[in-house]
Amino acid sequence: MRAFIDLRPLRVSPAFRRLWAGQMLSMFGGQLAFVAVMFQVWDETSSAAWTGAVGLSKALPLILLGLFAGAAVDRFERRRFYLITTTGQLVTAGLMASQLIIGSMPVGVLLGLVAAQAAFGAASGPVARTVLPQLLPRELLASGIALNRIAFQGPMLIGPAVGGLVVSAWGTGVCYLIDCLSFIAALYGVLGLPRLRVEAVARAGLRGVRDGLAFLVSTPVIRGALITDLAATVLAMPVSLFPVINAERFGNDPRTLGLFLTAIAVGGVAASVLSGVFTRLPRHGVVMLVASATWGITLLLFAFAPTAWLALVFLALAGAADTVSVISRSTIIQLHTPNELLGRVTAAEQIVGQAGPDLGNLRGGVVAQLTSPAASLASGAILCVVAVAAVAASTPGLRQPAPEEQLAPEEQLTD
Repeated sequence: MRAFIDLRPLRVSPAFRRLWAGQMLSMFGGQLAFVAVMFQVWDETSSAAWTGAVGLSKALPLILLGLFAGAAVDRFERRRFYLITTTGQLVTAGLMASQLIIGSMPVGVLLGLVAAQAAFGAASGPVARTVLPQLLPRELLASGIALNRIAFQGPMLIGPAVGGLVVSAWGTGVCYLIDCLSFIAALYGVLGLPRLRVEAVARAGLRGVRDGLAFLVSTPVIRGALITDLAATVLAMPVSLFPVINAERFGNDPRTLGLFLTAIAVGGVAASVLSGVFTRLPRHGVVMLVASATWGITLLLFAFAPTAWLALVFLALAGAADTVSVISRSTIIQLHTPNELLGRVTAAEQIVGQAGPDLGNLRGGVVAQLTSPAASLASGAILCVVAVAAVAASTPGLRQPAPEEQLAPEEQLTD
């Protein structure tokens, strides 16, 4: 039974339990809203450029505001800040749902609301990560992060399909309404948090951002964890290559293409469910490095898989390795970052985690255009393994347990 996900965080912390449930429901609503936005933009414009602009409207606020939002998280009382950002997301979702009454709004207005919601999300992401160490004892942090991963992956696995059914049956407005209601659940979870003060307040503006970046760069374990993530995503992200690989090798069957994406998600959910296998281990850095190298190796095998079913197996293994790496990386950052810097460091983690795959898909497409899809994927996978090995060799701290992890559980609870 110890192999299964550790549910103790849900039992020992009612505040974490409420927050977790609210986050999972809001993630499910967000998946429905994303499907609705994509469908509405395409239905009104019939333009791939406009549908591409949906991703841009979500990414730009994160890139432009992420680090400043992290500095704000380290300046203000975090529960109040979390309430403000969640309320902002609720209001923007409500404005999108108003189309049930007023009719469809212009695409530019809709994308403006998407960008506004993403801006609030750029701030709520770091603050959501900072509250975890104040709700759970240190030995349960990895388990709490694994549960948060389930709350993220579960809606991704079923949300898009449900969103398609809802749009088909009742239209996009109902998806926006469900998204709005889901943020009420998220708000309920935030209201259950205790007051979360920061002992050492961050400096304002660019100086606060600079202090966070200086800590990140000067702390080898955290720097190595983020570089490892960049190596895995920028060098070996395979998603942009799925259509051409499916066309060249598997008959361009759309069912196979859909299964490629599903296989990664299924592997990730399986790893989260069985996260007790690795969250209880003391050396999170070693787990992260092994998982990141496994991601590269399984994608290399996928590049040359002779049959569709074997390709799906390798993608599922890659998805599992990715989840293990993400949970371990987040645990390392939580354990090694002082509370007064956690907002800024987790903001950087959020940017790396979301921008890295986009850059990786761009790299994969460009290299495939110059060479071939198999060469692009294989070269990226090999470079990923080499980069992870270089990080492991140059960052001995990742191969050792953190000082706090060497304490007995009863000692950790009394710190």
